[in-house]
Amino acid sequence: MSTAYDLVVIGAGPGGYVAAARAAALGLKTALVEKDDALGGTCLHRGCIPTKALLHAADLYGEMRQARHIGIEAEGVRVDWRKVQRSKQRIVDTNAGGVRHLMSTRGVDVHQGFGMLDGPGRVRVRSGKEKKAATLATRNVLLAVGSTPRALPMASFDHPSGRVVGSDGILRLGEIPGSLVIIGGGVIGVEFASLFVRFGAQVTVLEAAERLLPAADADCSLQLQRQLAKQGVRIHTGARVGDISPRKQGVTVGFTDAGGKQLTCEGDIVLVAVGRAPLTQGIGLEQTQARVDDRGYVRVNGWMQTEQDGLYAIGDCVETPWLAHVASAEGIIAVEQMAGRQPAALNYDHIPSCVYSDPPVAQCGLTQQQAAEAGHDVKTSVFPFARSGKASILGKKEGFVKFVTEARYGEILGVHIIGPQATELIAEPAFAMQLEATVEDIARSVHAHPTLYESIYEAAAIAADRAIHG
Repeated sequence: MSTAYDLVVIGAGPGGYVAAARAAALGLKTALVEKDDALGGTCLHRGCIPTKALLHAADLYGEMRQARHIGIEAEGVRVDWRKVQRSKQRIVDTNAGGVRHLMSTRGVDVHQGFGMLDGPGRVRVRSGKEKKAATLATRNVLLAVGSTPRALPMASFDHPSGRVVGSDGILRLGEIPGSLVIIGGGVIGVEFASLFVRFGAQVTVLEAAERLLPAADADCSLQLQRQLAKQGVRIHTGARVGDISPRKQGVTVGFTDAGGKQLTCEGDIVLVAVGRAPLTQGIGLEQTQARVDDRGYVRVNGWMQTEQDGLYAIGDCVETPWLAHVASAEGIIAVEQMAGRQPAALNYDHIPSCVYSDPPVAQCGLTQQQAAEAGHDVKTSVFPFARSGKASILGKKEGFVKFVTEARYGEILGVHIIGPQATELIAEPAFAMQLEATVEDIARSVHAHPTLYESIYEAAAIAADRAIHG
C-alpha cells in the first residue's frame, strides 16, 4: 500500500480538481485520481468549455453577418468548421495544461487510472498501463465522479450509423449537419439548437414539456422560444418521441405532438439531450454505509458528507444542480469541513444558472411561480432592454431584466434575465442576494451610463417604487 493521504479525490473535473487544490492549500496531503488521460473532466473536455467556444464562434459569425446594418461591410464571411474545431481544441488543451500545472504547484499527487472504493480508508486505482492496481490509504475520500449523457431506449449512442449522438458525440462532428433533430429542450438542447441554426443547419427541437427550458422563468422561456423560432428553429413542445430510425443517409424520428397528432421529422443527425446520469455504479459504494437513491445519486448532508465516516460526494453524482460552479463550491465546502474550518452549507437558492444561447438566459433564485408556491407575497418588476441605450447601440434590444421580490420588505427572491450579456449581468443580483441586500439597496446604487447593467438598476428601481424609465 502506498503513502497514506489525508484526502483522495476521485475525479478531476471542476469539482474534484478545485477541491484538491483547496485541500492542499489547507495543508492536507492530497491525491487526485482521474481515469482520463487529461485533467479537467466533462466540463473542460466534453461540456462547458468546448460548447461555449463553439457558441462564441457562432456569436462572432452572427455579429459579422449583421455588421452591414451599422455601416460595416464584411464580404465573403463563411464558416470553416475544421478551423473552428481546431480553435476549440486549442482552448481545451490549454486549460487542461493549466489544471495539470495547478496540481503540480499545489503539491497534489496525480494518479492516472480508474479509482474505486476498496473499503473504508482505501482507494484502488486501476490503470490500463499496469497489470496490478495500486491501493491508496487515506483518512478521507471525496467522490467527484461526475455524470454521463442519458440515452433513450430506442436511441443507442453506439448505433453503427453514428447518426444518434449525445452531447459528447456532437462536439466531435467533422462537419456542420445540414439538418439536426434535438430531443430535449433543456439547457443542452437549447444551446446546440442556437449554435447550429446560426451555422446554417435546419434545426428541429422536440421537448416533452409545454415550453423550452421548463425549469426557467416562464417569461424568459417563452421569449427565448419566440426568438429561436424567429431564427428558424422548428420547435414542438408537448412532444412525445415514439421511435427513432437511423438510416445510412439520415434519421427519421416519430413523435406525437401536444394535440395528439402523429408526426415525423428527419435529420442528418439526432442529438439526444434528455439529461445526464451519475457515474456511481462500479465504484465500490456497496462496500460503504453511504446511501444511494434509485437513480444513482449519493445522499449527502449540507457539508457533502455521506453516512460513511470520511466519505464525501459532490457535483453531478449528488442531487444538486448540474453546474460546474456548484461542484467547485461543494468541493471547497467538503474539504474545509475535513480541515475543521466549519464552512457554511451552500444556499442553492443563490446559485446563478446560465444558458449561452442567442439570446442568452440567466437566473438566480426562485421563479415567480416558485415564489408564489412557497407562500411569499410576490411582486415582480420588469425592465425591457428596448429602453436601454446601450442595448440599442449593440442592436440587441430583445429581452428584459425581471426581479421577483417580497412585496413588503423588498427581499430579492429571484432575478431572471434574457438578453445581451445576460450571463455576465446575473453576477450583480446574485451577489446582492448572497449579501441579503434588498431591491432598495440596488436602486440606491449608482450604475454607470450607458451600460447594460443599468438595466439591473432600472428593474430594481421599479420594484422599489423609484422608477425612472420603467
